[in-house]
Amino acid sequence: MNLLEEKIKNIDIKLASKSPRRHQLLRNIIKNFEIVSKEIDESYPKSLKANEIALYLANLKAKSYEKEAKENQLYITADTIVVYKQKVLGKPKNMKDAFNMLQALSGNTHRVYTGVSLLFNGEINSFVDATEVTFYDLSEEEIKFYIDHYKPMDKAGSYGIQEWMGYVGVKKMEGDFFNVMGLPLHRLYREIEKIISKKN
Repeated sequence: MNLLEEKIKNIDIKLASKSPRRHQLLRNIIKNFEIVSKEIDESYPKSLKANEIALYLANLKAKSYEKEAKENQLYITADTIVVYKQKVLGKPKNMKDAFNMLQALSGNTHRVYTGVSLLFNGEINSFVDATEVTFYDLSEEEIKFYIDHYKPMDKAGSYGIQEWMGYVGVKKMEGDFFNVMGLPLHRLYREIEKIISKKN
């Protein structure tokens, strides 16, 4: 049991996400938690700036659990978006869309934002983390290889940092690596500690 787990031993942790990457990441700091999920409308106001969208969606997800959340249950919700030239790159619609996204990111720098909301005892605390990622110039052959072998259709921006593209395509990165995977662990650890100590 680590330091955080000792502090939250009487708290029921629920990760509201279908993402296997988030499940894997959270297990690095908290071993015991329940995975829950529900379908919600993830549309957002067009007036939001790029860095506000992930935070808005994470908060929206947390609000959907307000009625069922019981005392001493901590719900963790998150949303990750990829932004290039102020345009949000969501999950690709098809192989061609994935190719076009990766071709746009090739040789350029983009930002990955993950918004996280923590619903605990009737209160929602939210934060957003940002990481800058710069790609090497990618050849058409490399992009096609990645899409054919790794099928990144469930990933914002059409790539996973923890896969082949992350190993060979990323030139440099500024910020939290885990944020790009979908859950900024360094900040999450501290935010959970803060919430728990505030309530005790």
